[in-house]
Amino acid sequence: MTLIQKVIQDQLADYKIVIVPHTELSNKIMEARKEFQQKYEIEIPITSRPDITLVTYKQSPISEQRIINHLKPIAMAAPAFKVEVKDYGSFPSHTIFLNVPTKIPIESIRNKIRAEAGRFMKVDNDTKPHFLNDFNFTLARKLKPWQYEKAWLEYSHRHFTGRFIADRMLFLRKRKSEYKYQILESFQFENLAIESKQGELFG
Repeated sequence: MTLIQKVIQDQLADYKIVIVPHTELSNKIMEARKEFQQKYEIEIPITSRPDITLVTYKQSPISEQRIINHLKPIAMAAPAFKVEVKDYGSFPSHTIFLNVPTKIPIESIRNKIRAEAGRFMKVDNDTKPHFLNDFNFTLARKLKPWQYEKAWLEYSHRHFTGRFIADRMLFLRKRKSEYKYQILESFQFENLAIESKQGELFG
């Protein structure tokens, strides 16, 4: 990495766009996490509020308003939709999560963000946005082999049910000096008859 590249990287902040459940379901997921973490001696627990992440990326804060201007019409055109949460899944052999069977409306929002705002999230060929393909609520990640094997033996047979109405998406930022993500904007899904390409008007 050249000196110029290092200077640029040091100025970047972390961003993500997420869908969050209502408080009651969020608390229920947090309790499931807490139970799992205590039972399987998780050294670095997940403490952030549960969310379904659509995209993560690094970028300079000077790009924020341009991206916000492209996200607004996407949200305005999107309808609210029901999200189901059901039982447990895993990524062998390191992660266990709560399944989100609802795929199509979440993928639709993600695809529109990628098509209309994705180019503004790219710094260079080495620093590109990551658009997620798997939507879930993580219980624990980076598990040790014994933790994963023992936990999945139990959780593959356990049940969990929940649902919520996704009526907004949040635009979050975490600077290098910050410990947690901060909410920059909340975009309401309004189901308006608006072409999301109108975001092009904002440059």
